[in-house]
Amino acid sequence: MVLTLYGSHGAGSAAVEMALRAAGLDYRLVRASSWEPDSDRDALLRLNPLGQIPTLQLEDGTVLTESAAILIHLGLEHPAAGLLPTAASARALHLRGLVYVAANCYAAVSVSDFPDQWTTATSTAAQDKVRQAARRQLHRRWEVFADSFGGVLDDAEAKPGALAFLAVVVSQWSGTRAHLLAQRPVFHALLLRLAQHPRIAPSLQ
Repeated sequence: MVLTLYGSHGAGSAAVEMALRAAGLDYRLVRASSWEPDSDRDALLRLNPLGQIPTLQLEDGTVLTESAAILIHLGLEHPAAGLLPTAASARALHLRGLVYVAANCYAAVSVSDFPDQWTTATSTAAQDKVRQAARRQLHRRWEVFADSFGGVLDDAEAKPGALAFLAVVVSQWSGTRAHLLAQRPVFHALLLRLAQHPRIAPSLQ
């Protein structure tokens, strides 16, 4: 078996694609998502009952879900790819940042995108309030990320790794970039520069 990545255009699977490419790994991409009825949703659901992407199946059949977990695994398995720093203290910061994005930012995006799943209210107005509240929380959490990890990404700009991959991808959603442009313009400019890096740009395109 080869590595098989289940994902879709414009989704978080792009961050894992970046990591696979950086590590020089051969992989098969299967377009699958819960919102694309013509995609291979059934295959995805057999591996990940939540139907979330990215989902990565390793050569031995092991299934990995959760973006941060996949990126950490690839970074530990392929240290020469530079997905994670080799120095313990720097690596600790990157691991903290990966879990921060997954736990705080990704989670809020889910509420923003699917407010009907997070409230018993059925009216559009009520669900819009849930979406607006989720976006406020999301944008505040990105402000904290910029303040806490902006320097970490700036130091890694010459050779961005897993944390940069995930930050660039997830910050594209739910109005985050516009908010950062207004509230954290230096960090916003850093994200734009990172998006043009050869380790990132091909997967975004």
